[in-house]
Amino acid sequence: MERREGIDAPDQDAFAAFTGRASDGPVYMLNLLEFLPDGGAERYAEYGEAVAPLLERAGGKAVFAGRVAESLIGEGSWDLMLLVSYPSRQAFLDMVSSPEYQEIEHLRSQALGRSELRAMDALDPETRAAG
Repeated sequence: MERREGIDAPDQDAFAAFTGRASDGPVYMLNLLEFLPDGGAERYAEYGEAVAPLLERAGGKAVFAGRVAESLIGEGSWDLMLLVSYPSRQAFLDMVSSPEYQEIEHLRSQALGRSELRAMDALDPETRAAG
């Protein structure tokens, strides 16, 4: 299966930077998802069930999942937003490069018309208090 930009083909410069910080953690992954019509949401649910044990083994957990309601600022829309935490970038890299993940990755790709995946660092308590 060919990788599609915006679905499963990462930006190579960003991926290199992410990999260069492999030991940093924790990391939060923001998933912005737009499903394909006619079965994309159901296919993504299959992916969710299949990835759950891999996520748990990696030490990750879904922190938040929600459907978009009103978009007060910004253009476009997403069907689902997920925030997933991992103990480190390496934990995420190990999960997505595992043979088990490679076997199920197509479920995600086949479900999505568009997606964004953003790695985020938590603000430290002093920075958060100052904001």
